[in-house]
Amino acid sequence: MGQLWAAAAAAHFGVDHVRAYSGGTEATSFNPRAVTAMEKAGFVIENPGGDNPRYRVSFDEGGPVIECFSKTFDDPFNPAHGFAAIMTCSDADEACPVVMGAALRAPIRYQDPKAADGTAQEAQAYDERCLQIATEMLYLFSRVT
Repeated sequence: MGQLWAAAAAAHFGVDHVRAYSGGTEATSFNPRAVTAMEKAGFVIENPGGDNPRYRVSFDEGGPVIECFSKTFDDPFNPAHGFAAIMTCSDADEACPVVMGAALRAPIRYQDPKAADGTAQEAQAYDERCLQIATEMLYLFSRVT
């Protein structure tokens, strides 16, 4: 969610030199609950299927298509140096006290919505995190000059 909202916020504010990537402490798959929350927020997400699909995501008709898939933060797909690492959950912030190659490391701590998986509050938790991340990324990029 952070990668997609960062890309959308950068585009909205005309911050053209930003490219958004994602990575975690382990490679699993783009959580389908997060995918649903992002679709509800207006992102168009194409799922090619498979164990760790490479989703094709867009947020603007005729705009860029972003490839999203689960990977570790040090995956060769991601930049190796000179990037800002924005830690978008408390677990990531604690698990990665140092991100090698990052020029800036900034935590945005929130409770991972996975805590609500399998409960009646599941969809609400993902929607709330989606809105929270959107708000924080839009604010962040509104301050970039």
